[in-house]
Amino acid sequence: MRWIALLFWFGICFAAAGVGARWTAGEVTGWYTTLKRPVFAPPNGVFGPVWTLLYASMAVAAWVVWQSADSPLRNWGLALFLLQLGLNLAWSLIFFRLHAIGAALAEVILLWAVIGVTTVVFSRVTPSAAYLMAPYWAWVTFATLLNAAFWRLN
Repeated sequence: MRWIALLFWFGICFAAAGVGARWTAGEVTGWYTTLKRPVFAPPNGVFGPVWTLLYASMAVAAWVVWQSADSPLRNWGLALFLLQLGLNLAWSLIFFRLHAIGAALAEVILLWAVIGVTTVVFSRVTPSAAYLMAPYWAWVTFATLLNAAFWRLN
C-alpha cells in the first residue's frame, strides 16, 4: 500500500505538471518570445529539468506526510498541499494562456504564501517533508521575482 500511495502522489503532481506544460508549451515558442526578458531569466531549457525535480520532491513530501499518523494537522497539511498544487497550475494558465502577467504576479504571491504555510505545517508533521518542500519554495521565490521583472518590463 505504501508504494501505491507514492505512485498516487507522483500521479497527482505530474498530472498537474502535464496540464501546466500543455498550457505552456505552445506559448514558450510563441507569445513568450515576444516579451522583453529580464537579464536574470534563465534559458528556457532550464525550466523543464528543474520543474521535474521539484514535482518529484513535492510528491515525496506529500507521501511522507500521508504516511504519518492520522491527525488534523496531517490532513490540514495535505489539504494545503493540494491547494498549492492547484495554485501552481493556475499560474501557468494565467501567465501563459491568458497572457496576464500582472494577474499572474498576484497569483504567484498567493502561491508562495500557501507553499510557505504548507511547508510549516509539514514541518510539524514530519520535518523531512518540509526539507523536501524547501527547494520548491525557493524556486517559487525566484519565479515570483522573475514574474515581477517580466511585468515591469512588459
